[in-house]
Amino acid sequence: MQTEFMMHPSIDPVIFSIGPLALRWYGLMYLLGLAFAYFWGKRQTQMPHYAHQGWTEKRFSDLLFWSFMGVILGGRIGYVLFYQFEYFIANPLYLFDMGSGGMSFHGGLLGVVTVLAIFAWRTQLRFLQIGDFVAPLVPMGLGFGRIGNFINGELWGRTTDVPWAMLFPAAGADPRHPSQLYQAALEGLLLFIILALFSRKPRPMGAISGLFLIGYGAARFFIEYFREPDAHLGLLYFGWSMGQWLSAPMIVLGVVMMVWAYRVHQAPQGGKA
Repeated sequence: MQTEFMMHPSIDPVIFSIGPLALRWYGLMYLLGLAFAYFWGKRQTQMPHYAHQGWTEKRFSDLLFWSFMGVILGGRIGYVLFYQFEYFIANPLYLFDMGSGGMSFHGGLLGVVTVLAIFAWRTQLRFLQIGDFVAPLVPMGLGFGRIGNFINGELWGRTTDVPWAMLFPAAGADPRHPSQLYQAALEGLLLFIILALFSRKPRPMGAISGLFLIGYGAARFFIEYFREPDAHLGLLYFGWSMGQWLSAPMIVLGVVMMVWAYRVHQAPQGGKA
């Protein structure tokens, strides 16, 4: 039986500070995710099937800015409502306490969906066309965010004795799965590669968005078996965590969208009808 495990590196969450201003690792990860989204989105605007839909660098830049706002606001509101609802009811101002941390991917997704709906209405683009363009830009930002969680030593995994188990000082003396890195690899890098390859060619409208929902939902659902559930929620019905209950509908919706896309919109986007 192995008795020695890796120790989580104690990294100061603040990279540097100047007076009251501080750059934190988690904030840097958000900036890296935004930078990558801009890089890849700009690359997509040069692909013929996206250019055919009317995507330009300026149109994409406008969408990226508002989508980032949707991530921040939706992520915070989602975390408060999904994971801290009772505390929020007792302390409504907690919603604005950004310094206490707490962001939800599922809330951020709803925030982005809201932005996409408004953007579609204003630009006369189809909602799913916008979703298909945005989907490949999301995973790497998620991956960077999970690396930020790992650096901060938060959102650790369940206890285990696998050879790569890690001791997180804030989690007690038991070795745990470094589930943040699992999420960075599956929800981030792997999902990006899948979507990037799939979106290189014209696809039926809604297919790329559907594949994103299936890919993220399945990866998150699987990794939740290795991630420690939120202490104040624990495991819910069927032994599923809140993350799994929020991810399961994504998988179902993604399957429905892909079936619908290939049955109703058999002609690829940007191709000939």
